[in-house]
Amino acid sequence: MNDRLTNRRDFLQGKAAARAVGNLLGPTPAPQLSERRAENFSLYFSRNAMATEFQVIVDAEKYRQAPDAAMAALDRIEELEDQLSIYRAHSEVSAVNREAAVGPKQIEAGLWELLSIGVRLWRETGGAFDMTSGPLTRVWGFHQRRGKWPDEIELRETLANIGSDAIELDEDDSTIQFTRPGIEINLGAIGKGWALDRAAECLDDAEVEDFVIQGGKSSVLVRGAKHGQSCWTVGLMHPLIPQQRLGVLNLSDVAMATSGCGNQYFHHQGRRLGHILDPRTGFPSEGVLSATILAPTATEADALATAMYVMGVEQAEELLQQRPELGAVFVVPGPRSGSIELIVRNLPDDCWSAAGE
Repeated sequence: MNDRLTNRRDFLQGKAAARAVGNLLGPTPAPQLSERRAENFSLYFSRNAMATEFQVIVDAEKYRQAPDAAMAALDRIEELEDQLSIYRAHSEVSAVNREAAVGPKQIEAGLWELLSIGVRLWRETGGAFDMTSGPLTRVWGFHQRRGKWPDEIELRETLANIGSDAIELDEDDSTIQFTRPGIEINLGAIGKGWALDRAAECLDDAEVEDFVIQGGKSSVLVRGAKHGQSCWTVGLMHPLIPQQRLGVLNLSDVAMATSGCGNQYFHHQGRRLGHILDPRTGFPSEGVLSATILAPTATEADALATAMYVMGVEQAEELLQQRPELGAVFVVPGPRSGSIELIVRNLPDDCWSAAGE
């Protein structure tokens, strides 16, 4: 086995706990577990999947069934990677990309549900979230982490094959069909959140009510609270200075995801261009340094963090007004070179506190 897993009887204490917390607090513009909270957890499990590290943290003192449930949750994530990855030729999504332009293709019920959520969010965001935008990443060189200014003709031809309006879903038969050739689906901006939600079901089924599941350094789902507390404490880090914390959020029964371009970008004619691309224009999104979204599900949080980063604050605020159950923290450039501003929307006062408050 190539996964890293704590022994079921091995409780994190002292230096062992510090090492676990250190893994959670690596460089990122994304949410991370607060050290003073994490050091008191009993068991920590992790496994690599979907090109990132997933972590499940539970209290085995309170829930004796927690280790088996956590292992089942990680197993479920691996199963979903095998279904959703476009980098595995045998995956169901790869088969969809090969066959759905020919005619209706029946798919597994869970995948159908995920794709229907993606199409709905494409409509709600005015196309800022789009599961068919993956080819743009190749055109801009981010597919191989080598950003470059694209050829104009190639970009125009690629844009012609972008658009979730070409995805036709039939609920009665659980089928998908592409209404024009050249369409392909990439679930990179929503699949990790979907995996967190499905993993949480494994813990819910085992009646584990207090836990945290984190997907890489950008997504986290929390249930219940730390023992003796009313919530979990999650830190939000600076998108460009990963050692600097901007504030903390007190969360319970919610999912949170952050999108930002702190690590993948290149410079062109004095402009800093990141890897998050606007499917509507084909160009890198500019104006927001990071967008952190709180949502009822990790699936929506994952997708909407990308979408609202693309939309920018003004357009995102319109969606937040329509959906008051969502919360957001935007980090944008400040008036002075190198400065930043925080824009907080739809969060209760007891949920968010900026660093130094």
